[in-house]
Amino acid sequence: MPQVLDTLIIVAYFAVIVGAGIWGLRRARSAEDFLVAGRRLGPVMYVGTLSAVVLGGASTIGGVGLGYQYGISGMWLVFMIGLGVMALGVLMSTRLSRLGVVTVSQALEQRYGPAARLTSAVVMAAYALMVAVTSTIAIGSVFDVVLGVNATLAIIIAGGIVVAYSVAGGMWSITLTDVIQFWVMTAGIFLALLPITVNRAGGLSGLQDSLPESYFDLGAIGGQTIVTYFLLYFFGMMIGQDIWQRLFTARSPRVARWGTIAAGGYCVLYAIAGALIGAAAKALLPDLGNPDNAFAAVAADVLPMGISGLVLAAALAAVMSTASATLLASSTLLANDVYGASFARGPYNRVAVNRIVLVLAGVATLVVSVLVSDVVGALTVAYDLLTGALFVPIVGALFWRRATTAGAVSAIAVAGVVVVILMAVRGLDSNDPIIYGMAVNLVVFVVVSLLTKPADPAAIAAWHRRLAGEPVPSADPEPSP
Repeated sequence: MPQVLDTLIIVAYFAVIVGAGIWGLRRARSAEDFLVAGRRLGPVMYVGTLSAVVLGGASTIGGVGLGYQYGISGMWLVFMIGLGVMALGVLMSTRLSRLGVVTVSQALEQRYGPAARLTSAVVMAAYALMVAVTSTIAIGSVFDVVLGVNATLAIIIAGGIVVAYSVAGGMWSITLTDVIQFWVMTAGIFLALLPITVNRAGGLSGLQDSLPESYFDLGAIGGQTIVTYFLLYFFGMMIGQDIWQRLFTARSPRVARWGTIAAGGYCVLYAIAGALIGAAAKALLPDLGNPDNAFAAVAADVLPMGISGLVLAAALAAVMSTASATLLASSTLLANDVYGASFARGPYNRVAVNRIVLVLAGVATLVVSVLVSDVVGALTVAYDLLTGALFVPIVGALFWRRATTAGAVSAIAVAGVVVVILMAVRGLDSNDPIIYGMAVNLVVFVVVSLLTKPADPAAIAAWHRRLAGEPVPSADPEPSP
């Protein structure tokens, strides 16, 4: 049974999160408040919320699990996530922050037209839901190992809280909870779990004495795996709706650029910390049956009472921030780019519709989370689909004037089918889905674009004025809230 103090700390954490949700309810008065926090975040809140979103269950639970299996080379998954976020900041953030949209699909509509908006929204929503599933599964892992709560019940309780505060205040609730979660994560990982576990294992010299030499080899996880992580997460971080939706909350292009770069650097440090914690867990608890239990097990068995509660709250913070972000991302796409753009007839209450769709997406996530058990595998499915089907058309929209609507829609549809088929045939451990998916994506995009009529020069000119921050009439005016 868990120590009473640890339990009280975790309960207090949940109480603060619920309070943040109630506070957000008062701030979400318009669709822009609900979806992008009114585009008013300064650098401190922006870096906190973006870092918390990126570092979810797979990064925390999965990252430590990889460190438990492979040592320092277990850092590569989260390291590539950090590099991808930094690349987004350097290459794309300034342009994107000027568009005045709330979804990736709206941006694609401005460049390619309505067909691209619907097609990309379906693919992106599926990706976001799957990432929400990975985070919700990780919640069950923490509760199951440490608190002795059945994983299914844990998913329903903790996942239900995530859905509740997300529905209450949308992005305002999620932003406040993310900032709280960021500081809890920072204290729990860098100030508590990392130094205490490494010290208990005898420091770095003790780890070298007790672990195989491969645990200190950066390539031990395998070159193919490192390439897979690069293809999935470096590219995937630059185009995910959950990431872009956070970028749109920045109050200026400057905040978006430098805040995104800073968040990516934080992720790189988090990657190294997670791998070292996992290696220390291997030295201290060498016989765990499931590497994904390493985080919770070492926190419960090694840390003193109270500190372990803080660290477990940090794990829950990481998991819940990503779950709420991806739930909101998926519901935003479905409510605005599927229902709003294709099925709504006349003006509608966007806040109400987004709340309803968010509830439905939350229920779907909880059901799938109960049925699926592999955190990293579920994340692989999500990023295979996202990167394989959408990366090339999105980058093409920003940097290639000759790209056409037919090229973009064809590339998304054909590459999406290729990725799904190859995942089924080759398995999730294969690089084929992402490699061939991106290759097909590129070939179809370029060939079809060159074979079809170029886009209207006036539309292209308007698109580039938006990217440059010049005033252009909105393509998606906001109905009454």
